[in-house]
Amino acid sequence: CEYCQARFKQNSGLQVHIRTHTGEKPYKCQLCAAEYSHYSALQIHNRTHTGEKPYGCEYCQARFKQNSGLQVHIRTHTGEKPYKCELCEAKFSDKSGLQSHVKNHHPGQNLILPNTVKLNSIIAPL
Repeated sequence: CEYCQARFKQNSGLQVHIRTHTGEKPYKCQLCAAEYSHYSALQIHNRTHTGEKPYGCEYCQARFKQNSGLQVHIRTHTGEKPYKCELCEAKFSDKSGLQSHVKNHHPGQNLILPNTVKLNSIIAPL
């Protein structure tokens, strides 16, 4: 990458990555003004218009348009809290809970928050 020196095995991966620097969003919703840099993000957005929610919870009747939303929801049933505060050991089921905690309980601290969580399993659409 000419912007940050990141390297990719395939040119297609580089082209998608460059959009994070340029802000280019070539995928546009045909029903509203939404624009995306990744085609997969447009596909997920389209579910907003269709109401499609292909990911169902195995514990209750809740359904989600994204697998990531389902994974966060499942933690309400399992009690899993994979996000841990590095300053006080408090644990949270999602990244936003940790971010809110750090902002309110540790103001001024310069913490690096995790970008992603490795999930124990991938759940396919029903």
